[in-house]
Amino acid sequence: MIVQASSGFVFSVHVTRAALAILLASACAHAGKPGDVPMPPPPAPKAPTDAGVRSAELPPAPGAAESRRLDFKNGAPVIPVRLMEGNAAVSFASKGRLRFRVSALVEGQRVEKVVEGPAGTEWQVRLVKGTPAELVARIQIAEVAFNDKVGLASAQQEWADRGLSTKSQVLGALYGIAGKVIDTRRYVLVVDQPPAPPASLAAQQADILTKHQVRTSLLEEVKTAQRAVIELLDGAGGVIATAQDKLVADSLDAAPIEVRRVEFGVGYDFHNFEDRSYRGAIQFSADRSGRLAVINQIGMEELLKGLVPSEIFAKAHLEALKAQAVTARAEVLAKVGLKHVADPYFLCTEQHCAVYRGVSGEAASTNAAVDATRGEMLFDLEGRLVDAVYSAVCGGHTEHNEIVWGGVANQALRGRPDVLPGRPATPAPSKDLKAFLSTEGAYACRLSTFAAPTKFRWEKRFSSKEVDDKLAPFKVGRVMAMTVSERGVSGRARLLQVSGEDGATTIRGELVIRRLFSNLNSAMFEVKAERDPKGRPTGWAFTGGGWGHGVGMCQTGAIGRAEAGQTYQQILEHYFGGATVSRVY
Repeated sequence: MIVQASSGFVFSVHVTRAALAILLASACAHAGKPGDVPMPPPPAPKAPTDAGVRSAELPPAPGAAESRRLDFKNGAPVIPVRLMEGNAAVSFASKGRLRFRVSALVEGQRVEKVVEGPAGTEWQVRLVKGTPAELVARIQIAEVAFNDKVGLASAQQEWADRGLSTKSQVLGALYGIAGKVIDTRRYVLVVDQPPAPPASLAAQQADILTKHQVRTSLLEEVKTAQRAVIELLDGAGGVIATAQDKLVADSLDAAPIEVRRVEFGVGYDFHNFEDRSYRGAIQFSADRSGRLAVINQIGMEELLKGLVPSEIFAKAHLEALKAQAVTARAEVLAKVGLKHVADPYFLCTEQHCAVYRGVSGEAASTNAAVDATRGEMLFDLEGRLVDAVYSAVCGGHTEHNEIVWGGVANQALRGRPDVLPGRPATPAPSKDLKAFLSTEGAYACRLSTFAAPTKFRWEKRFSSKEVDDKLAPFKVGRVMAMTVSERGVSGRARLLQVSGEDGATTIRGELVIRRLFSNLNSAMFEVKAERDPKGRPTGWAFTGGGWGHGVGMCQTGAIGRAEAGQTYQQILEHYFGGATVSRVY
């Protein structure tokens, strides 16, 4: 079907090829409320027609009626990444010609209109009408490895003993790439009660934190999907096309697309806006609030080129940059199906997922590292994809995964000393943390040319009033003593005993402890009271080491090891317990 637009643009209309679309978590086929944009059932999938494009089905998001789909092009995964959301209008341009795929209804059928626009034009996408999603949620209190049935039963019994009934759900994905099985599935334990609006669960979450020192999260479900009517305007303000729920722009000349005023750093002191350029396609959809979400449909390798420089110093040794590229690639895939399950994208571009700046954030050195390791990922001794996590500075010793996040021990994520090969051993931090912190050993993250002394070792002080205020929710009164009663292999705190004039409590969990004290640099610390002549606390001093959780690869240590002559494969084998690098595509 050929349609002549009033602006003079000519575009073709054809039925949507579902096999080429990314079906996102929140795109649910529910009956709309009065006044919603009508949405017919999706057409039956057709065979792909673009060479090199295929798809893998993912489990549906909880409550979703349609499946999630991870697309592949030329063997590499294509990841939908949120750039920003909550917008009423977004402007963008490209030096190349653009093709717009416009979702619409024609004679009651879901069709896709294709519009081509000239290079150099300033475009705008504008929200005409939006309807927010209706979400409900359950309180998630624990995660258990998918193959750990004993651990699942044990966790459920533990919470039953605490007086809380739970049930399990499966979260994550199982799919294959070039003969390699990628399995991110895991069990999550949720409070056994009917799902409720997310805002209504805040008080219950706070109560669980106070009673059990467990920080919970929400497992959201889409009850009714968000909807939107979206207009595409040219530089003169003329309406070129109207889309229902989704519009996708991609370059016919492989030129980047520049998106104006991209919001970044939301919730941080560096929150701001800037124009950024992106490879791949740009999708405009309704976010959960019924406003515009801007999503980059980007191939894995191009995604890494805009991501790796934000994770490590771009001027670091090439072998360290290669190690970072491999870990970042594995970590992105490990998050598929686990993050943003009720949103129209798989990942966001903030610290919650991965800091990604597109072409604007690329560097020649990190691009070379990504190209040199194309398609390479880490697999453990049993052939499973390693969730290749990393932190900035381990402080001389990495940590076991279960100490930081709970759950079952992962053999690829064992804590180990970060001493360079052939150099003397140092005191074990789990046995004598004070001696460990005062020893200037040959730690890779200390000897790296990018090492920061104030991140390797640090001190943070609080007045007694500040500590009393932070612990007020636990109703212990004036704090008289604090003692770490359980540590991990790196000396990181797992349990903190607090005694006050009115009672005592135990603070559980590495991240809970760090957040309680204004985001301590790490949980590898000793705490000491400063007292007046009568023995009453006047202040508290935390003396520690490292920057971050300490699990997996130490990024500064990786640089130190590369500078000492290790290859990226040797670096990764050290930090991930003998895991091997394998090229998947």
